[in-house]
Amino acid sequence: MPVHPLDPIPHRKIIRSWLAPVSRKNTAWALSLVALDLILFTVTLAGAVLLPHPVLQLLAGVLAGLVIGRLFILGHDACHQSFTPHRRLNRWLGRLVFMPSLTPYSLWDVGHNVVHHGYTNLRAFDFVWQPLSLEDYRNLPAWRQLSERVYRSGWAPGLYYALEIWWKRMYFPSRKIMPTRRGIFTTDCVLVTAVAIAWILALAYAASATGQSLPWLLLTAFVLPLFVWNALIGFVVYVHHTHASVAWYDKKADWSAASPFVSTTVHLTFGAGLSTALHHIMEHTAHHVDMGVPLYRLKRAQALLEEKLPGRIVVQPFSWAWYFRTARQCKLYDFERQCWTDFAGRQAG
Repeated sequence: MPVHPLDPIPHRKIIRSWLAPVSRKNTAWALSLVALDLILFTVTLAGAVLLPHPVLQLLAGVLAGLVIGRLFILGHDACHQSFTPHRRLNRWLGRLVFMPSLTPYSLWDVGHNVVHHGYTNLRAFDFVWQPLSLEDYRNLPAWRQLSERVYRSGWAPGLYYALEIWWKRMYFPSRKIMPTRRGIFTTDCVLVTAVAIAWILALAYAASATGQSLPWLLLTAFVLPLFVWNALIGFVVYVHHTHASVAWYDKKADWSAASPFVSTTVHLTFGAGLSTALHHIMEHTAHHVDMGVPLYRLKRAQALLEEKLPGRIVVQPFSWAWYFRTARQCKLYDFERQCWTDFAGRQAG
């Protein structure tokens, strides 16, 4: 029976019990998804090197970047231990499919599973697209104000992810950013560095073998795929938690009382099978309610949640008009009034 819109949201354990029937993991299905996406990555990357026309090579490079996103989503599930029933297999698969995005598995695990999911949209804890207050923004030096304007322009989500998430927090992070030091963090950073070096050396060999320019192949088969990947992941995490109806909190008690596992994320809907192409990562409310739901069950889990909690979940049909309106209006957050504002402090409409 659906929960009445005026009734309190049930305890998370109760909501998770609703999803239990659709949370079963399937190793064969998971392995088939890995095999499919690794084949797609190999084919698109080969196309970026071997196709006979520069435009076709560039197109293949773009597709390779999108496939990196698909592989990363599989790794994201594996890192949550929701991909297969086998913990060790999940760890190995996660590292494998994270390699094309150069993502250190253990550091992503801490930043995403512990921090982001543990404290979603809680200021000073969740660092992913955390909005500044007007006062915080005005106290920034001019160069930081400029970078904040660029990041939240709607045009540079990939730049934000590459610099603020990957470079600062996942690739050999400083002690200031990551005070806890573990050997596995360094090992995983060395691993992705080795992957990047091997990737570049393979392109150098391909350039020599095919008589092509190495800088050109580095562009089509290394820089461009990683650029597209960063743009995709930056966009995805931005739209998951930036919306005029999604709140951020600066007090833990207020955050806990708001049932943040339901109210702090967006279900962005698309047409033409795009949700399936992105492995259902946009069915994000169900994922935050229960990280144990495999990606290949999220569509059904999300439907169950929206059936049981009518009016409680932010469901947003995607359009570029909505996206850029959100980017224009949701620059900063007023934690006292509980609303998004622009850089002048005007409330989002």
